Parts: sequence; structure tokens; C-alpha cells
Amino acid sequence: MRTLLITGPGGSGRTTIAAATALRAAREGTRALVLSADRTDTLGSVLGAATGPAPVTVAPNLVAWRPDATARFRDDLGAFQERAANVLDLLGASRLEAEEVTPLPGAEELTLLRALRDAALAEAHDLLVVDLPAAPQALALLALPEELRRYLRRLLPAERQAARALRPVLGRLAGVPMPSEWLYETAGRWDLELGAVEAVLADRDTVLRLVAEPGPAGADAVRDTALALALRGLRPDVLVANRVLPETVADALPGLVVQQRKVVEEWQESYEVRAVRHLGHDPRGLDDLAALPVPGVNDTVSTVEWPVEDRLADDGVLVWHLPLPGAIRDELDLIRRGDELVVAAGSFRRIVPLPSALRRCTVDGASLREGELRIRFAPDRNLWPERP
Repeated sequence: MRTLLITGPGGSGRTTIAAATALRAAREGTRALVLSADRTDTLGSVLGAATGPAPVTVAPNLVAWRPDATARFRDDLGAFQERAANVLDLLGASRLEAEEVTPLPGAEELTLLRALRDAALAEAHDLLVVDLPAAPQALALLALPEELRRYLRRLLPAERQAARALRPVLGRLAGVPMPSEWLYETAGRWDLELGAVEAVLADRDTVLRLVAEPGPAGADAVRDTALALALRGLRPDVLVANRVLPETVADALPGLVVQQRKVVEEWQESYEVRAVRHLGHDPRGLDDLAALPVPGVNDTVSTVEWPVEDRLADDGVLVWHLPLPGAIRDELDLIRRGDELVVAAGSFRRIVPLPSALRRCTVDGASLREGELRIRFAPDRNLWPERP
């Protein structure tokens, strides 16, 4: 199944483009599912049919789904309280009833990730179109599975079997109960679920698409979003320039038309740009969506390779190439920590594991050239085998 993730600045028309893209695919004979986790039914308003916690067919071959974050959060909390009953009783904690539970910040994002995973695994559709939150929230959402799995591995490492065997002894020595089996089982289950989500996001059949309205604010947002995506090894397959005014209104709105034209031309230097004209009103219903010339879903990929170049024979180093378009030299920062590298670009940051060959090396310098970060690694002679 093909998965299309759509995001962009707030107010750029992401939901409209997501719905129109899914509708176009459905009318071409593709079984499409459009997914959103917005608390308000913006997706339903655009489609002209209410959406909710159960998938609903809104047109031939087109299904819409807006999972209920509140219900899922209540179910998860209830299951957690059951598993942690002994610990809660020991602490004298009173349990929360379902009717008094409201979802915490981030519940919508976790619900969307789970729904994305469930839809991808079900394979009941040929195309999954995901209406992601606005770009800043979407970037955090895309990073969440990797970060949570990293936290789990640090808090409950794989060597837990030894801790399980020593738990009774440690409990007597410390005088407090040690973590119960349910904690390890819960962590293992979370790791599997997050791994499944991460696999969907990293799949070559998953494509990411940006939507933005051409203008100064849209240009800044696209620049920042593209850099943050690059830091995660992603790039948009298409940049949709939304609500583009036709040339016929140039006499009435000359400044705005020229401004939009200039931004679109700048975008075309770096992206495949598809302009979607302004209808003169907010699109509502299937007829309006069908009138939008949205791009289809092609065979492009959004993942970007981070290759390691072998220059041992010439310069005695290995060079790791990280494409970071839009990065500024003075805003880059690198920290080597064990087998991980902390990469910061402006306000964005990612902790990435080093490729196996580079773990036996020391950082020998870095440079930024033509939108690509090149990090030099010198082999540690105490760890690197001598060449014959």
C-alpha cells in the first residue's frame, strides 16, 4: 500500500489538499483512505460528510477516518491501571474513573500514529492519505517513534534478563519492590508498536508532501520545514503551491500576484512544484475538491541516503555525507557521544546512531558545502584492523 503524508504551515490548506488528493485517486479507481486526527471535524467539513471514530465511505473507493483520541487514551489508561494495580495499591494511589479522564497533550498525535500503523497493516486500501498536523507538530510527530524507542532502550535496556534474575535479591537489599514483570512486558509491547509505526514512516512506499501558500510566511515555513525533514533523512516529493491567484486578477491585485509568482519561481529551483489555483472561495464538498488540480501519487520516494565515502587510501578518513539543504554554517552543531552523533541545525536536533564502520573512528572535522554536511572520521588505530 502507498502512504502519502501531507503537512505544511498552519492555514495552508493541508486538509483540503489531502481530501482532494484522496478523491482524485478514488475516481481513478484506487481504493483510498484519508486519515485525520483533528479534534474538530475539518476533514468532514471539506468532504461535505461528517467523519468520526469509525471509517465512513464518503464516495466510491473513498473512505474517511478520524479516530477518537479521547476514547483511545481512556482505554490505554485503564489497561495501565490494571497492570500496575499492585504498585498503585502500594503507593496508596486512587484510580481514575473513565468519565473523569481527558486526553493529555500529545494524545491526538499518538492516536494518529496508531491509526496510521493499523491502516497500513490492514491493507484494505491501495492508498493511505494522512492529513498530518501543521508542520511544527508534524515534525515532532514524525520524530516521536524513534525518540520514544530510544528512551525505552535507555530506561529498560536489553540486558533486562539479568535484572529480572536478580530482582528478589535487589529487592531485599534495597528494601523496596523492584519493577514487576508487567513493566518489562509493557515496554516490550510499546517497543513493538513504535517499531511498526517507524517501519511505516521509513518505508519506501511512504511519501511526504508539503503544502504552502506562496508568500513570505510560506517561503520561511517551507525553508525551515525542509531543513527539519532533511535532518530526519526525508524530503518532500512535491511542493504544492496552494491558493495561487490566476493572472486574470493581476490588474486588481498586482502586488499579490507578483509576490506569489516570485515565490513559486524560487521554489521551482529546489522542488517539483505543482500550483493549485484559488477557486475564489473555500472548497467545500466533492465537486469543489474535484475542481482542484492536485498532483497524483507517483513512484517517487521521500527517503534520502546518508552515504559513507571511503577515502582511507587517499586521505586516511571516511566521510559521512548528510544532505541538509538550507542549513547555515553558524547554526550547525555536532556532538559525538558514544556510538551516537547529536546533530543540531538551527532549532532542530536529532540523535542518530553512527554507521558501524564509523563507531571505530574519531571525528576529524566537518564542513558544509552546497547544502551538504560532510563529517570526516579518522580510524581509531586501537580499534581499526591494520590493512595489509
